[in-house]
Amino acid sequence: MANKGFSAAAITVAALLLLVCLHIAEAEAKAKLGREKAKLGREKISHLHFYFHDLVAGKNVTAVPVASAPTTKFSPTGFGTVVVMDDWLTERPEATSKMLGRAQGIYVSSSQENFHLLMASTFVFESGKYNGSTLAMVGKNAALEEVREMPIVGGSRLFRLARGYALARTHSFDINTGNAVVEYNVTVLHY
Repeated sequence: MANKGFSAAAITVAALLLLVCLHIAEAEAKAKLGREKAKLGREKISHLHFYFHDLVAGKNVTAVPVASAPTTKFSPTGFGTVVVMDDWLTERPEATSKMLGRAQGIYVSSSQENFHLLMASTFVFESGKYNGSTLAMVGKNAALEEVREMPIVGGSRLFRLARGYALARTHSFDINTGNAVVEYNVTVLHY
């Protein structure tokens, strides 16, 4: 009877060839990244400070709920609520302060037991030194904690290949409206 499968030696040779190809591809990718970094110049560190205005009530609403689960109305944490935001970023906590840009994205009430939000936000800078640049932040925001840390996972223009962290601290919160002003201190490494 003829052998219909591959021999162990043939499988071993194929696996070794695949490993060699993967190693070559990885080396080429690392070399390409090295060339890109060389074009971008030396890595820098930047510290940014601004205020984030999350306005869910009033005439200048910047965040709106767009979805929830049937059980959300019974949840003490609002579990399942999805909110889309286009929040203001300002130089100081006052709404009349100089506008630096916007925080655009979503946040989701993601815990049944604690008031935790999953945030996916892009800080879009519209003035000053970083005009036209963005930073991407994704992570858990334990909104009731005094200071929350969330990762910066990328960026564009002046913040290419960015990585770092954002520290958020609630500056003010109106219990009647749900409107909040949050102070952000952001540290990023970028090219």
